[in-house]
Parts: sequence; structure tokens; C-alpha cells
Amino acid sequence: MSPRLYGALTTPRGRFLLVAAGTVLILGVATGGYILGRELHYLNIVARDNTIQRLRSDIQKLSAEITDQNGNLAALQTKLTTVQAALAAIRPLQNTYNVNPNESVIVADGHLTIGLISSPTNERVNINVNGKQQSAAVGDVIHVAVDPSMNCEVRVQSFDMFKAVLNASCAEVKPH
Repeated sequence: MSPRLYGALTTPRGRFLLVAAGTVLILGVATGGYILGRELHYLNIVARDNTIQRLRSDIQKLSAEITDQNGNLAALQTKLTTVQAALAAIRPLQNTYNVNPNESVIVADGHLTIGLISSPTNERVNINVNGKQQSAAVGDVIHVAVDPSMNCEVRVQSFDMFKAVLNASCAEVKPH
């Protein structure tokens, strides 16, 4: 530092100017920092508001997609129920058989031969079970003793003029 500058700063007036310049500099930095902080805060608020608006529109789009997918799911469930019903008609439940008029089927692991004699009437159906003709209505159970160790039963589930739906099963007799 030059001696002349040093002399000017050591005088009371010089010290006052130095303190005043330092104060102005500190106030300028503080004011600039405050203004910069407010501007950055404002920019953050604007970015936050834009993000909220974007998320709201995304939520609306996703809600519409969920509604569409729920509608599609309901339609698919209806189709599935229809297909399951069609499959059950084609391939009935275990031990359940569709027997057409004048047709016979071997069931229950070969223990029973069931035939439908002519078309069913309005109230009864004529069934041939292992060579014995039986007349039965819906809900009737025909018990058949194949041999002393095996009992079988044929249950009439339903019938119309084109077929009879029968359930046939056999079980081994347990000795007492």
C-alpha cells in the first residue's frame, strides 16, 4: 500500500469513509442475497405449481384409464363366465354325463353301462342301468350293487327331450 493511501485511511475522516464503504458493501451484499433468495424461492414456487398441475392432469388421465380398464375387466369377466358355462356344457363336471336318446355310455371306471331308452317324457326318463330298465324323475337316485364289494348310484340331475344329464359314481363297500 502506498504511504499516501495509508495516511489517508488512518485519519479520522479516512476511517469513517472506510467504515462507510464497508457498511455499504455489506448492505449491498445482504440486499443482493435477499433479492436473489426471493427470486430463487419464486422460481421454486412456480416449478412446484407447474409440477402440481402436471400431476393433476396425470391423475385425471390415470383415473380415466382405470375406469376404462374396470369396464374392460367387467366385460372380460362376463366373457369368462360365458365361456365357462359353454365349457361345462361341452365337458360336464366330474362323473356327470349327457346321455342322448337310444345311446349308452360306459361310466364309473367301467362298472356301469347307462343307456337312455327313447326320448324322455315330461315327467320321467327311462334309463337302462347294467341291463335293468328303470323309470326315474329329476332328483331320483338309482342304487346298483355291482358286486358285494362295490356299490354304485346313478342320480338324475335333469332331462329334456334331447338328452338326460346323469351323475354316476361307485364306491367300495367298507367291511363293518
